[in-house]
Amino acid sequence: MTADPTTAARPRNRKRLIVEAAGRVFSERGYHRASMEEIATGVGITAAALYRHFPNKYALFAECADGMVDGLVAALDEVPPGAPLTDVLAAATRVTVAHRASGGVYRWEARYLNREDRRRLRTKFGRVVERVDEAVRREYPPADERLRAVAALGAIGSITMHHTSIAGRRAESLLSASALRVAATDTAAFHGGPGPAKPPGRPVPRTRRAEILAAAIPLFARDGFANVTNGQIAREVGLAPSALYRHYPGKVDILAAACLQAAGLLAQWVERSLHEVAGPREAVVALAATYVAYCFEYTALNSVAEAELAGLPADLRRPLVLAQREHIAVWEQQLRLARPELDPRQARVLVHAGFGVVVEAGRSLRWQDGPDHRDAVTALVVGALGL
Repeated sequence: MTADPTTAARPRNRKRLIVEAAGRVFSERGYHRASMEEIATGVGITAAALYRHFPNKYALFAECADGMVDGLVAALDEVPPGAPLTDVLAAATRVTVAHRASGGVYRWEARYLNREDRRRLRTKFGRVVERVDEAVRREYPPADERLRAVAALGAIGSITMHHTSIAGRRAESLLSASALRVAATDTAAFHGGPGPAKPPGRPVPRTRRAEILAAAIPLFARDGFANVTNGQIAREVGLAPSALYRHYPGKVDILAAACLQAAGLLAQWVERSLHEVAGPREAVVALAATYVAYCFEYTALNSVAEAELAGLPADLRRPLVLAQREHIAVWEQQLRLARPELDPRQARVLVHAGFGVVVEAGRSLRWQDGPDHRDAVTALVVGALGL
């Protein structure tokens, strides 16, 4: 009797292959837009076969969320106590680059975990931060409430948030060096210049459409786009849910308007900040200070634009992706003028490392705004860029 060919060919590591494929899909499409059928196709199995390993999409998602952090904990446990900071950062970078395609689950999508799973994930990441912070304090005292450790990990983790094509070993070398510079940054000694230009005026909702947008942004930021209903948005502005459709065709169009607003505000602020800068280094520092100020000034709006972009349909996402590329191109051009030894891919990876520093350092500071916090985070970004 001939064996079933599908059974004979079944790999022993199928569960790991499923988790890796699922991580890629969740990172690219977001938790709610991802489907078990799409994940199964990525592994080359049927949805029914997938359900034999995981009872539902949430169980698979929770497994993905644990994957990279477990790898980080294990890799850092293998680094001997008292090892140089370079060894600690190299271990964290190696695991992160290896999980690049699925790492996007952690930065934004983990908010869809239930409370107990989020608590467990925070505990594990806390062990990673603690290990990096111990090495930072040992080599670069005094430390500043784990800020440099968190920011260094933000630089490393940034590789999971973009698609710049770069060889793994090259990425590891670039990101480890960037994270080491972040850890070595003396934020108190940073003197970056006059700082960003005056920000664009905060949008004032003068129409019902603008009121709906202003009400939706903090809800999207707090609960995630998929968890917010039209009824919640309507209540915030005193409308019946059906009345929203007179102003927006659907909830996703409100999200697209929020992302466009974010891109427009940032573009205006960058243009003002680069006016009459003295040279490329000053331009990069101005870009860093502006981006930091923008993230502190418009925290909810920026988090929505960053976290929810992948969930937009292709036609609504396209102009936003173009705006992102234009913004990054400005950074890349100025950074390469300031550091001519960098090629375009290296510069782009470092620009994203700077963005990663802002996200994780800002979260660590709970986005509590103030000139000291803005200056400290700007100094860390400049360190990540190697200026």
